[in-house]
Parts: sequence; structure tokens; C-alpha cells
Amino acid sequence: MAAFVGGLDVVHRLPGRLRLRYRKGLDGSALATLALEIAGVTSARANGHVRSLTLTYDPGVTSAERLVAAVAGLNLGSGPARRARPPGNRARVMASLATAGSVAFVPAPLRLPMSLAATAPVLANAFGDWRDNGVTSHALEGLAVTISLMRADYTAATTTAFMLTLGEYLEDSVARRADELLSSLLRPSSHEVWVLRDGAEMVVPAGEVAVGDAVVVGTGAVIPVDGTVLSGEATVNEAAMTGESVSLAKGRGAAVLSGTLVEDGRLVIYAEQVGRQTAAARIADYVEQCLEAKSEAQLDAARLADRLVPVVLKLAGGAWLLTGDWRRAASVLQADYACALKLATPVAFKSAMYAAGKAGILIKGASALERLAAADTFIFDKTGTLTTGLLEVTDAVTFDGRYTPEDLVFLAASVEEHYFHPLALAVVAAARELGSHHFDHQEVEFIVAHGVSSVIDGKRIVVGSRHFVAEDEGIDLGPAEETIGRLYRDGKTLLYIGYGGELIGIIGLKDSVRASSARTIARLRKLGARRILMLTGDHRERAAEMADALGFDGFYAELMPEDKAAIIARLNAEGARIAFVGDGINDAPALAGAHVGIAMQRGADIARLTADIALLEDDIERIADAKEAANEAMRLIARNYKATVWLNTAILGAAAFGFLSPVATAVLHNGTTLGILLNALHKRFSRRR
Repeated sequence: MAAFVGGLDVVHRLPGRLRLRYRKGLDGSALATLALEIAGVTSARANGHVRSLTLTYDPGVTSAERLVAAVAGLNLGSGPARRARPPGNRARVMASLATAGSVAFVPAPLRLPMSLAATAPVLANAFGDWRDNGVTSHALEGLAVTISLMRADYTAATTTAFMLTLGEYLEDSVARRADELLSSLLRPSSHEVWVLRDGAEMVVPAGEVAVGDAVVVGTGAVIPVDGTVLSGEATVNEAAMTGESVSLAKGRGAAVLSGTLVEDGRLVIYAEQVGRQTAAARIADYVEQCLEAKSEAQLDAARLADRLVPVVLKLAGGAWLLTGDWRRAASVLQADYACALKLATPVAFKSAMYAAGKAGILIKGASALERLAAADTFIFDKTGTLTTGLLEVTDAVTFDGRYTPEDLVFLAASVEEHYFHPLALAVVAAARELGSHHFDHQEVEFIVAHGVSSVIDGKRIVVGSRHFVAEDEGIDLGPAEETIGRLYRDGKTLLYIGYGGELIGIIGLKDSVRASSARTIARLRKLGARRILMLTGDHRERAAEMADALGFDGFYAELMPEDKAAIIARLNAEGARIAFVGDGINDAPALAGAHVGIAMQRGADIARLTADIALLEDDIERIADAKEAANEAMRLIARNYKATVWLNTAILGAAAFGFLSPVATAVLHNGTTLGILLNALHKRFSRRR
């Protein structure tokens, strides 16, 4: 797995000079080498003992803020993500078990060398961690094993080493499982790819696909490369990558993205981006960076664990001074807080993020989940969020007695059916519902941002905006002004139909409110939202009607795009912790300025990129599901936190009073830690239906 630098602390900064502290376990020299490749960096020096990276840079080329972000995104390759005990493996666990089980039965002269061989990995890691990071939980474990060896209690030493090896193996497995679950959401579904070489189709490993290969993808397969269709036709579902729920027809010359699904058909694709350069891989890399990012809860748990290490050391020393019992001191040293505190919180976050992803919610990191749980004010953009974003015909008003309302819809649909504008699609859909009578017409002309025109029975027909019909075509709208005003006040979008130089009718269309909007608002209130507001550019009367119907606490109407971000900023200044829900390009500043931004599934690309949380389904109720998942995750973390402190404190107390041997302490400590980790991993979130 890629090792991203992740979170950094800024230790010191001056114009042109920046000193950062990176997390444990990273290779400082490799980090400095990669940092030199960042634009504007003139020198880079790392100090591994204090995990410090000092950069000098040209302020005219880059800034401190951009440098921090660039360094955090560096990929150090497949090295270890942190300095810790070496990841356990089955062979090492079984060897340790065999030693622990047999050391008491071998001749006395062989017991010490056997014990030293069995405990050497634990002791070496403890020494290395002490050298790099000072007194840590690993150093305490090494000291406990050393005490047992010095007392010639070889059974205790080897059994303790076995328990530590088994514990680290299980803990590492649980933590890795959480990472794999989350990463799997955006991984390709197959590790083999069909390619066309020398006129023959063959299967090759995905890693061997090269730029220029002709990749063959059939029905039900996920496209493994970014490229251009060479031949074939297929229907491709791009929802996983673009959020677009409507499948698209792809043929020769069409661009395709990795991670998208061929629903029907077969394509031969010229590979332009392969491997780690594909869009799907870049998204997966982003998810892996999210895995490394730490939330406040994680940082708090880690800080507490570090503060408790000296407490355990002092307790062990006190127990020995008062009793002279080295065995009791060794028992105390076995029961540290670090593993459960430092691992359970990230595992719980990742498990919740995975469960949310399977439920149609992409949460971009533990911090976003934490901020969503803390959100007390929810603000919704109206169009495309509370409403479906799909127009429906609601009115057909005629001004010529020769035509019925149905005739009006059929006339408009006859010329609009050639285009895919939302208005055209709505009119055609309405005509189909009414029986779809077709009027023969000549070639249709499409006038961008205005409408369409054609000729029916020798007369010119125009369908489009008021400006197009009244000003460009010179059609008098005077007799219809009262009707126009009424429909406009009702929040309708109007389509004007002119025929033979006269206005023969108006079609009114309206964006429908999502059926689950009111239910979602009610659920959010039960989940802890104190205030729920709506923002819209609509007229105040229409906004008031919708706000009242859906149960909002208030609304802001007749807004310009820049007004939304200003409202978010003002409420932030008042102390509100805001979750903003939007979908449009004009929502991006508000999404970025909120405590947590949530983008709808049909949202614009920039909105989905800016948001902290992106819905993978076009269902507003997923927002309440996300809030519920965040609340459950934080409750689980709080419970695990308390359980860790109470259980380890009880074990420490029992060890200090001599009730537990070093082996019993190791068993209890590792067992409770594993139980807490499994509880964090297997907590599942079930969405409402």
C-alpha cells in the first residue's frame, strides 16, 4: 500500500523557510529527497531523531501553505506507515508459540539461548523505538521481557513474547482489514484485463497493460483504463466516477474513464492512461490519503496514550520499591493503554466510512465524519437538493381556441424531441403520457439559449424563452401578461409557443420537491440538528411556502450565488457548526466554507470535489443516513475510549497489587485490546429505506 506523508505539524516558519514535524515511522531522508522535487523548494533537510523536515523555498514560486499541502501528499512508496512493532505474520506467531510451549521442557543450558532467540524481535523493536521516540509502550514491553529474562523466568519471558507477537499480528490484521475495506470502494473489480495484440484477444495482468494497448471490455466489466473508443458500441454507467446516473452510449471516438461499468455492449479502447495514472487510481490514492489523515478524536486518544506511558512506568517502579518484587513490576509494564487507544479510534472511523460508502455515501476522511457528527446547523440549497432537479409540465394554457392544451404539448414536443435540454425532455415526457400525437414538420433549427424553430403546414413555429418569442420573433405577449404573471409567481418555468406569428400558448414547468425531503428534515432534527435552513434564488413567497411545508426553521430567498457563501460565513462567525448541502457550481464556495460540505449525487464536478461528503445515490435521505452514521461512530468511539481506560486501569491495578502474573497480564491486556478493535471494526450501519 502507498505510504503517504499525511498530517504534518508546522513547528516554525519564516519567509522562505519552513520547519515541519512528520509522523513516526517515515523515512526522513526519502522525504527530504522527494520534497526537493516540489516546485520552489531550494533545499530540504531531515532529522530523523526529532522527525523534523526543514525546507527553504522561493516565496515567489510557492507559499508555506502550498508547501505543507504538497509535502502531505507525497507518496513514499511501500515503506512502513509508522514505526511500531514489526507486523506479525503467521510463521512468526507459530514459532513464538512453539518456543513458549517447549522452553520449560528443554535442558537447562538451552533455555536461555532459546528465550533470547524468541524474545529478540520484541527487544530489538523496543530498543529501536526507545532510541527514536523515547519511552513508549513498546519500550515498556521490552523492559517487562528483560526483567523476566534477568529473573531466569524463561517461561514468562517467552510466553509474554508470544502474547505480544500474537497481539500485534491480530491488531495489525484488524487495522489492515479496515484500510482494505475502505480502499476497496474505489478499486477495480478485476486484476486481469483483456487486450487485443497481433489480432488476437488475450488476458494479461492489469499491471502489464501499457499505454497504446487496445483494451477489450464487454458487458458487466469495469473499464480498467482511461482512453478513447476505437471500435464497438456500448452503454456505459459512469455513476461511480462522475455521479451521472443516466448511462451513456459510447462509440468510436468517445472518451471513457476507468472505474466505469459497461452495462451492455462491447468496446475496444485505446489505452491513454494506465495503472496509477488512471482516474480511478487517482481517486483510490485520495482515499488512501484520507486513511492517513487524523481526526481530533484520534489525536486526543494518541496524546492521552503518550501521557499515560510515564504513569505506567512510575507505577511499575513504585510497585517494585514497595514490595521488592520484580515479577510484580514486570506485570505492570505489560498493561499499557497505547494500542487500544491509538488503534481503536481510527479503526472505528474507517469501519464507519466503509459502511457509509456501501450505503451510498462517500465520506472523505475521519475528520469529515467527526465534523458531521458535531454539526448542529443544516443548510440546504433548494434546486436539485430539496427538489429533484427534473422539470415536469404542470400547465398548458392556450390562447387560440383551435388548439387544446394537449395540442399545445404535442406541438411543442414534435419540434423539441430532437434535443436533450431539460425543458425539451420534460415536454416530450408529458406528450408521451398524453398519447404522443406527432405533428409533421420541416427541419428543426436550434437557437442556443433561446429555443427551437421549424415549419408546420407552411407556418413558422417557435418554442422557447420570452426573449426569443417576443423580441427576436416580434410576437405580442400583451394579452397573456396576466397569465404569465400568475405562473411566474407560482415559481413556474415558462415555455412560450408561437405559431404563424401569434402566441398560441404557454407551457408551465416546475421542479418537483423530493418525496423524502420532509422526512429527511424530520430525521435530521431527531439526530441533533438544532436549526435547519433553506437557501434559494426563488421568490420569497414560493420559498416561504416550501419552507413551511418541509418544516424548516427559516429560509433566505432571492439570493445571488455569492450571497450563499456570505450567509455561511456570517453563521460561522456566530458559532454555528454548519453542514451545507448543495449541488451546483455556484454552491462550491458555500460547500468549502461550511463546517462540513455535502454534495448531491447529481451535483456538478466542482461541487463534488469541494465537498467533504459526496452522495453516491440521488436520494436526499442519504444525508440523514450520513448524520446517523457519524453519530453512531462517535458514540462507538466514546464507548471504546471509556472501555479502554477502565479495563486497562483495572488490569494495571490488579498487576500492581500482585494479583496477576506477567503472562496473565499480557493475556488480559491483549485480549481486551483485540476485543475493542473487533468491536470497532465490525460495527455496521444500516441505512433507512
